[in-house]
Amino acid sequence: MRVWRICRARYAATAFSGAGARLYAARWNPVDVPMVYAASSLALAAVETFVNLEPLDAPADLVAIAAELPVEAGRCERLDLAKLPRDWRRENHPELRHIGAEWVRSRRSLALMVPSAAVDGDWNVLVNPLHAEAGKIKVEKPKPFRFDDRMFRRR
Repeated sequence: MRVWRICRARYAATAFSGAGARLYAARWNPVDVPMVYAASSLALAAVETFVNLEPLDAPADLVAIAAELPVEAGRCERLDLAKLPRDWRRENHPELRHIGAEWVRSRRSLALMVPSAAVDGDWNVLVNPLHAEAGKIKVEKPKPFRFDDRMFRRR
């Protein structure tokens, strides 16, 4: 299963370690829970990165990193949308963080597909760096990534 991440070049070496999530809580994890946020396509990774940038800030040091997970998409665990709270898109949702933390600690799967809050109908892929198969992830060489300048036009 191929997944994508976009990050600043200085973090590329640890992009699939879960170190960033361990330091900072996000949608699917509380602090101290390592987790890798990836996307099912480069385009979705770009949107997910874009919605987390400062307005009008076009970082010049971004890289795109593809990785091959040792799991087939059909065998990847997938969250059931019907079991999520109605307001699951809300930021800092404690129930989503609980779901993510429980999944990481259980080590029952390497990857968990979760719905994208940024693009309705698309799926992100959480990667569990504590899973026994995590060492088999094949991370490709980072490639420079830049957003189209029109996305940051001052009007």
